[in-house]
This record gives sequence, C-alpha cells and structure tokens, in this order.
Amino acid sequence: MTPVPPAAQAQTPKKIWLASYPPTVPADLPPLAHRSLGQLFEESCTRYADRIAFSSMGRSMTFRALEEESRKIGIWLQGLGLVKGDSVAVMMPNVLQNPVVVYGILRAGLVVVNVNPLYTPRELEHQLNDSGARAIFVLENFAHTVQQVVARTDVKHVVVTALGDMLGLKGHVVNLVVRRVKKLVPAWSMPMATSFRQVLSAGGRGTLRPIEVALDDLAFLQYTGGTTGISKGAMLTHRNLLCNKDQMGYWLESAFLKRQRPEVLVFLCALPLYHIFALTVNSLMGIATGSHNVLIANPRDLPALVGEIRKHRIHIFPGLNTLFNALLNNAEFQKLDHSSLTLVFGGGMAVQRPVAERWYEMTGCPITEGYGLSETAPVATANRVDTTEFTGTIGLPVSSTEVSIRDEDGHDLTHGEVGEICIRGPQVMAGYWNRPDETAKAMTADGYFRSGDMGFMDQRGYVKIVDRKKDMILVSGFNVYPNEVEEVAAMHPGVLECAAIGVPDGNSGEAVKLFVVKKDPALTEAALKAHCAENLTNYKRPKLIEFRTELPKSPVGKILRRELRPK
Repeated sequence: MTPVPPAAQAQTPKKIWLASYPPTVPADLPPLAHRSLGQLFEESCTRYADRIAFSSMGRSMTFRALEEESRKIGIWLQGLGLVKGDSVAVMMPNVLQNPVVVYGILRAGLVVVNVNPLYTPRELEHQLNDSGARAIFVLENFAHTVQQVVARTDVKHVVVTALGDMLGLKGHVVNLVVRRVKKLVPAWSMPMATSFRQVLSAGGRGTLRPIEVALDDLAFLQYTGGTTGISKGAMLTHRNLLCNKDQMGYWLESAFLKRQRPEVLVFLCALPLYHIFALTVNSLMGIATGSHNVLIANPRDLPALVGEIRKHRIHIFPGLNTLFNALLNNAEFQKLDHSSLTLVFGGGMAVQRPVAERWYEMTGCPITEGYGLSETAPVATANRVDTTEFTGTIGLPVSSTEVSIRDEDGHDLTHGEVGEICIRGPQVMAGYWNRPDETAKAMTADGYFRSGDMGFMDQRGYVKIVDRKKDMILVSGFNVYPNEVEEVAAMHPGVLECAAIGVPDGNSGEAVKLFVVKKDPALTEAALKAHCAENLTNYKRPKLIEFRTELPKSPVGKILRRELRPK
C-alpha cells in the first residue's frame, strides 16, 4: 500500500507533528498484513531462505536454517503438553540459540518471557513466579541461578544450552575454553534439565501443529526494569509488535530517500535481545526486511566488538549513548571505515549533544535519537532519519501515535510547557500482567499511557524529555533536571561519563551532586565547577562533585542514577 503524504491527510490541531514528517511516512498505518508474529516469521523465512539471518562468533545462520531449528523448538514445546497462552522464559545473551528459541515459542502459540541473564536468584524467582512460566531455556553460564530457585516456581522443564551449541565444530573448542580455561560456567546440577541438543533432536521427529493466534493474543511478557517499584510484566500482543514493526519500517525506509538502499541490510545487534529495544528494532525488523543481524554477546568487550564492526559492513546500528561514547574513545574504532553506516539509532537514555557531534564528525553518520518503553513495544517517537540534524529531542510521534503533554491533573499543556509525556497508539501494551491496579495508574481514561517522563512538545511537534519525574532535583523550589546538568558536564573535554542526582541539603532542601569518570586524569573539581558555572544558572550547578573510576550501569549500558543515591 502506497503511503499518503502527510500534506494530503486530514490534520487536527493536536497532530502538529504530521507537517514535520518525511514525505513517505503516512500519518496512520494501513491494515496489518499479518495476523501473527509467527506468520510474519514463516513468510520471511520462505522469501529470504538463502540469506543470512543471524551471525555470531564467526558462524552464520540462514533464514532457512532459522526456520528449521525454530520449528524443532516449537514441536518439542507442544509435545510437553503446553497450550496456547502458556509462558516460556528465555534467559540468554545474544547467541544464535536466542532467536531460534524465541521464534520457536511464538510458532507454538506460546508467550515469551524474556529474562535478563544477570538476574540475581531473587529477581529471577519473582519473574518466573509472576509470569507463571512453565519452562525456561537458559545458557549454562547462568544455570546455577535457575537451580537455586526452580523448585519454588511453576517451571517444570529446564533446557540448558552451551555457548558453542550452534557453532558447528568450532563449538566444541568454544565450550572447552568457556568451561575449562576461562571457567565461566559455575557448577550446577538439575536432574530435571534437558540439553538444547536433545531438544532439537526430539523436535526433529515431529510435526508442528498450527495454532490459531489472534492479533490481540499475548506474544511477550516484557518485564520493566522495576525502577518505580517491583518489576512488572508489560503485556505485549502480536498487534503491538507488528504495528511497531510497521511504524519503524516506514521510518527506516525514509533513510533511503537520499541514498541508495543496499540489497541486504546489515544490522549490528550490540544491545541484548532480551531488551525490548533490540527485540523489535534488531530482531523483528531484521526478520521482516530479510536483513542480517550481527549478534554481539558481550558489547563491553570493545576489542571484540570493534573486530566485528571491522569484519562486516554495518548499515544499521541501534545503540545507547554510553556505547557510542565508549567507541568514540577507542583507538581501533577511530581507524575504521564508517562509510557504510546509514542509520545509527540512539535510545534507552538521552543522547548527549557532545557525543552526537563527535560521532557525526568521526563517522559521517548522525545519531538519530528515538524514544520508547517496554510498554510501547518500544518505539513511540523518533527523529527523522533523512537528515543530519541533531535536534536534541526524541523526535516526532510515529505513525498512528499521539503524544499529549499533561499536567498532574491530566490537562493538556500548551507547546513549550513541561508536563508528563503521555502516549496513545496501537503499540501501547494491553496492560500489566496480573496487576489491574498498576494498569489503572498507568493508563488515562482516554487511553493514553503515562510514561513517567517529563517533557514538552515544540511548535513543530518535536518532543523534548527533560527527565523522569522521580529524578527531578528540587533546589530552593526550582526544578533541576539531571539530563541538563549531565549534558553540560559532558561538554568538558576532561569528562568521560557523568551522572547527576539530588542529595539532601540543609539550606536548599536538595543540592546537585555530580559523579564523574575522568577522561583526562588532570581534571580537577575546581575546573569542572568553573565550566558548569559558565553554562548553568546558579541553582543548577553541582554543589558536590565526586570522581569515580566507573559508574553503575544496567546490562544494557544505561547509567543507574538510583545506585548513586544515598541509601
């Protein structure tokens, strides 16, 4: 279906962002072409059978092989007696087994529960019990965590895979090194466990029963980070994910308005597939477009990451500010040929202007900032990808999406006024799993999701985040937004990373405290305070500065301000 240019579409006064759309992006999505993620997956695997779908550690998997192996997973799961709607947990980093298992679960008519492999036993137990997961697939490196809690959950089936299980002959060497040389697999023992290879063998002897899946059936229980309390499962339907795939698809294709589109796109998948950002923007978009995803199991290993970038001509690179910043400061990355980069998509946290400007100067490809949450599957807004402008905003609401900036009483605010960013669209979750009370708090009466992020919309429809509600610092009655302080501090050439929080202060209620990792060992507190004084009004300036060798981060690489707050 050919999209209608925004100028030809009816516009309401509220939807001012439509006038800022790329010419090929429609105001509203056409009807969905698929009834489920499984149907989309199977069609893509047929259409692109001989193309590479995923590669990892030097081993590639075609779409044909991906279909065959995922079918075996689905057959085995159905053979256990699991029925439509049952949940299956996946606790793996970015290895070939991950997409094989995830799409196998979906094809069996079941619900995927993505689990962070670095969870503590307490966190894992909560998520397994909350989701009601009946089975779990886990990389052996983390099997000891499952062992500690499985008896206190409803999990009846544990499948353990080794890092080298899908790497062919090389896999035997990899497993030996991981287990015996690097000793990365803590001892574990679960008599109930089945090996991944046994599952593939058993699944190869059966037939996958077709399951009628509706658009509004659950596909994923995607657990939030729990930053506002106990971790909750966002109920994401097949419709949510398919719509967000289409929303991103139109946006992605507009990147080729001014340059030739490669026949096969190559995505760098450095963000973990258990995170909603990579799940949709990498895996689902890659499947839908017949693209090649280069899986990075450990993006913190910068030499290995740079080696993979050197090996492949990467076109699409979703990432976080911290990862971009780390690469900019890597000597080997600086030497690479970046001419193939077409779209670098920044999300998960604010992209700092100094980082964006250095990135564009070094690579010639701008960082396009977008915004989303687990609850929005995830993309809700994005900057245009057919321009080199860094707007410092999170961009425009994507097709069929409305953004309303509201005050605490739920009233719409005018342009430029700061309020809570509220989102309505087909990608917004069905609610929180088994938590109608939390769902009621998160959703407005007219169907908007309250993001908990504070921001404003400008006259062109671009949205600017100023910060999380809970992260605001109140200094003598004035609101201070940590993002602003951090961006100014990051402009100093001696600063590598930083994070700002509010700490109790007898005079002003709260004061700004800045934690800093130095890029220049000679950087002093006085020099940084002088820099901030030049760029921030008095009440926004850091009163306290603490230098550290590193800052606490989530597995995705997001700086965790909550870990820096006084206990």
